Amino acid sequence: MVSIAPNLIPIAPLIGSWTGPGRGEYPTIDSFDYTETIVIEDIGKPFLFYRQRTRSPDGRALHTESGFLRVPAQGIIEFTLAQPTGHTELCAGVLEVVDGVLELTMTGAVLGSASAKAVEATERRYRLDGDTLRTDFAMAAVGVPLTHHLTSDLRRD
Repeated sequence: MVSIAPNLIPIAPLIGSWTGPGRGEYPTIDSFDYTETIVIEDIGKPFLFYRQRTRSPDGRALHTESGFLRVPAQGIIEFTLAQPTGHTELCAGVLEVVDGVLELTMTGAVLGSASAKAVEATERRYRLDGDTLRTDFAMAAVGVPLTHHLTSDLRRD
């Protein structure tokens, strides 16, 4: 059995599968509901593997992304993501544990392929309290300044 890398101990409670309802909105689209699933795995390296999928209420695939969570220093979190929309996202921020609640707050720089929609910046927040993982996502895209886009409340599967 392989033990978790020491730098990952603060985010080890994230390991597992998480599913629950979400809600999306943005000034350029109609609001929508979705179901989100996030899987975070320890693969025996000093980072965690992350994958995410969302589905519409009728089961259609909506979005997916995958990447890696790293803790390069105490209190620092980094997140690298790839998305099939032609975007890569490099996020960095703060990792805090207060009264047993784990919070990750990150801002991201986004690089898009030639055919991707313009996304200038992102902000991600993950809050783990017991077996509930809340996600919040904001973005600056298509000429709109940084604005709330997505939120979900996930439970451990």
